[in-house]
Amino acid sequence: MNIVSRLSATILAFVIAFPVFAQSTSPTGKTAPANPSATAPAKVATPDASSQGELVDINTASAAELKALPGVGDAYSAKIIAGRPYKMKDQLVSRKIIPQATYDKIKEQIIAKQPKS
Repeated sequence: MNIVSRLSATILAFVIAFPVFAQSTSPTGKTAPANPSATAPAKVATPDASSQGELVDINTASAAELKALPGVGDAYSAKIIAGRPYKMKDQLVSRKIIPQATYDKIKEQIIAKQPKS
């Protein structure tokens, strides 16, 4: 009878713990964000946000799209817009539009596209 009790307890433990083991990761291998509703409004408000894998063009982006970048608020977005056009994205630092630390945060998320002639 003791073996049956242990076997039952073991099976019960596996049944209870099974949902933990049954959870799978997303196809990319990354886990889902803890609060998905917190990221949803940003995607809706800024269609060019880098969270979707797209780069923000500093020559055409709206103030809202620029403010979605980390470290860029009202003042920096206004400076970026006032300083247009840019040939290269690093001109944001060379023209002293934004500090180097802010540029380092956003440089992988921005691009300076040139108008087609």
